[in-house]
Amino acid sequence: MKTVASIPGRVPQPRGQQRFGSTRTIRGFLLLQIVIFLSLVSIHFGLLIGGYGHRAAGTVESVIAAVLVAGLVLTWTPPPWSRRSATAAQSFGILGVLVGLFTIALGIGPRTTLDLALNGALLLTLIAGLVITLRRSVVAGPMAPA
Repeated sequence: MKTVASIPGRVPQPRGQQRFGSTRTIRGFLLLQIVIFLSLVSIHFGLLIGGYGHRAAGTVESVIAAVLVAGLVLTWTPPPWSRRSATAAQSFGILGVLVGLFTIALGIGPRTTLDLALNGALLLTLIAGLVITLRRSVVAGPMAPA
C-alpha cells in the first residue's frame, strides 16, 4: 500500500478514503443549489407560490439549474474533470445570480423581499460550495469517482 504525503497535524489516509468525503460534500452542495434554483423556478412560474410570477427570471433560473445538474452528473467523471465541472457549474451559477441581482437593482427583475432573500441565500450557498470545491481539491487532491 502506498502512503500519501501527509499534511502536518493530519493522519495520512489511503487516497480513495481521503477523496470520498470531499466528493460527497461537493455533490451535496450541488444538490442543495439545484433545489434552491428549482424552488425559485417554481415560484417564478407560479407553481409554488402565487403572486411572484416572472417568466424571464424563471427561464434563466431553469438554465442555471440545468448547468448545475450537468455539473453534478460530471462529478462522476475521472479526475481532474470532476472538480473542473463542479467549479465551472458553480461559477456559472454565481455569475447568473449576480446578473439577476444587478437587474433587480436596475428595476428590471422582480423586486420582492422573498426574491431578494432567496437570491442572497443562493449566492451564499454557491460561494460556499465553490470555496469548498476549490479548498477540498487543494487539500485532498482532485476528486475521484465515489
